[in-house]
Amino acid sequence: MSSSISPLAPATFPHLPPIAGVVPHVARARYKAWDRCDLTFVALDPGTSVAGVLTQSKCPSPEVEWCRKALTLGQARALVVNAGNSNAFTGNRGRTAVEAIAARTAQHLGCQPSDVFVASTGVIGVPLPIDKAEAGLDFAFAADACDWQAAAETIGTTDTYPKGATTTAIVEGRTVTLVGIIKGSGMIAPDMATMLGFIFTDAAVDPAFLQGGLSAANARTFSCITVDGDTSTSDTVLAFATGKAGNTPLVDADSDGADAFAAALADLCRQLALLVVRDGEGAQKLIEITVEGAESDGSARRIAMSIANSPLVKTAIAGEDANWGRIVMAVGKAGEPAERDRLAIRFGATQVAEGGLAVEGYDEAPVAAHLKGQEIEIGVDLGLGDGRATVWTCDLTHGYISINADYRS
Repeated sequence: MSSSISPLAPATFPHLPPIAGVVPHVARARYKAWDRCDLTFVALDPGTSVAGVLTQSKCPSPEVEWCRKALTLGQARALVVNAGNSNAFTGNRGRTAVEAIAARTAQHLGCQPSDVFVASTGVIGVPLPIDKAEAGLDFAFAADACDWQAAAETIGTTDTYPKGATTTAIVEGRTVTLVGIIKGSGMIAPDMATMLGFIFTDAAVDPAFLQGGLSAANARTFSCITVDGDTSTSDTVLAFATGKAGNTPLVDADSDGADAFAAALADLCRQLALLVVRDGEGAQKLIEITVEGAESDGSARRIAMSIANSPLVKTAIAGEDANWGRIVMAVGKAGEPAERDRLAIRFGATQVAEGGLAVEGYDEAPVAAHLKGQEIEIGVDLGLGDGRATVWTCDLTHGYISINADYRS
């Protein structure tokens, strides 16, 4: 974890309750020359179902490939997360390391290697040392259970603060609990997943229904954030449901409590996604961009992401400059249907442009005041249809350059 905490960080780490059937542990594998835990092992009770969304990168890590195959079985007994080494672009040596981690964990738990999910984050191109991984696992197996904050701190790399969230839902009159931890600060612009995020619930949920709920939530949360326009080789979000709450398993949308659970899962994903944007490398401002009036929701999202990924827009916000012309530029380059003379733009609650022109005589004072804040709202109305989307990003500052120029050193 970085020693300099993002100004957008929450004041404290939230209280995250334990989840029945889930026991986290952390240990030092010493993947890098740092004095901190960097291996997380989470033991899951038999009967735990799993779902996941994974990077669409064409150069995925062997951990992503392992999880993608294991997800087809729908069950899990363990999660192992390595920080400091992504093990991506490492050929057979990387695959062998993942197999060794899964085998050693499976032997410890008395389960199949395919029940073990593995994720890694850090520098690309350096094979994960098997000896350090196995020694770290042995330390984790012998370690006492830890709290969620320790687990969240251990999975981080350039993060400036640990990230966690929780929520509940009522299913068949019972309260089921959901807890999530996530890491991510840079290389954030997923096509369908993001960073490393792990969700745990005591609800009983069929793997197929869990997958559907996670995929739907992801489309509105993790796939709607960007820090720098770069999608990682290792992006992974996994959800585990232990069934310890005792509800009748949720199998489809008609199950009692299915809507409530899906809404809670989406809420948790949104909380986690925004924690990542708030920790964007060098970030000073959280930016929410809403595009409406598009021909479709998909078109609105692509236009919103074009704005969110524009270095010119992001640097203007960093400089507290209401340069709405850069937003016009980003809309125009998106390749989506748009008509200049129907376009309207606002900062906060103040309309600054509409009908293809600046709003004559608009008051700049509230706009300037809005841009001096830490949470910025940009609204765009295309005036073409009912399509709508909201995405989140952060400003682009000198801090981003400093962090990434020195990343390996």
